[in-house]
Amino acid sequence: MRVTWLVMVASVSLLSACSMLVSQQTGKQSVSSSLMDFLYPEKTDKAAHSPEIPVLSLPVNVGIAFVPSAGWKGDAIHNKDQYELLEKVKTAFMKYDYIDRIEVIPSTYLAGGEGFTTLDQVGRLYDVDVMALVSYDQVTQSVENNAALLYWTIVGMYVIPGNENTVQTFVDTAVFDIKSRKMLFRAPGISKLEKRTTAVGIDETLSEKSMEGFNIAVTDMSQNLEDELARFKVRVKEEKIAKVEHKTNYSGGAIDIYFNLLILLALFVRLRIANTKNHSIF
Repeated sequence: MRVTWLVMVASVSLLSACSMLVSQQTGKQSVSSSLMDFLYPEKTDKAAHSPEIPVLSLPVNVGIAFVPSAGWKGDAIHNKDQYELLEKVKTAFMKYDYIDRIEVIPSTYLAGGEGFTTLDQVGRLYDVDVMALVSYDQVTQSVENNAALLYWTIVGMYVIPGNENTVQTFVDTAVFDIKSRKMLFRAPGISKLEKRTTAVGIDETLSEKSMEGFNIAVTDMSQNLEDELARFKVRVKEEKIAKVEHKTNYSGGAIDIYFNLLILLALFVRLRIANTKNHSIF
């Protein structure tokens, strides 16, 4: 009887560890890139830095890049996927006339660099005035639930899903004026995905959900970017957080004046009509 009980305990212990035998991604895993670590590799750098008020010459040229991962695992997103994701962010900027050109910059140009010094170099290389840096933090978790014992002991591990997989993704775009090293605005994006799988499906599922999580989070972030761009324009006018000047041949300012004149003309016509009506009464 004692022998039978020991065999049962050993079997349960072995079965509960089987997910680890078929996958190295069980438990909790995380990948991330840190904006602060990239910009300020030395802690004293941030304390010594005092950004000036930025002067934006419209239309501006914008660069977009992922912040490289500082970890030994390397970037969680392949270069091809990075480019496709950044193209989504690019569309959030494209429709504004005060943006002249947008460059998607591979994170390899930032890897191994030293913060703002690297941004200065990349800015000169790509001829961009403003840099949008996208950082990320993704946590994946795969744990066995009570169903795991069923598919191991009764119907086999290929039939009934017994692992609960969760992928939580956070991305953040911080937009900097390169010359002044001042952050203009930032926008976040988040996603959370869940799926149940068998033990042998963990790696494939987590890989698939990882990329899906980045896509959803970047879409969410792009929508928030548009809102932050609108708020930034208001803050420039009301709070004077940046100075704005215009490059030669830029017509954005002229277009604003044109629409203002149309509004004044419409008000003038309305007043004339109102006055005419008042005189006809008397």
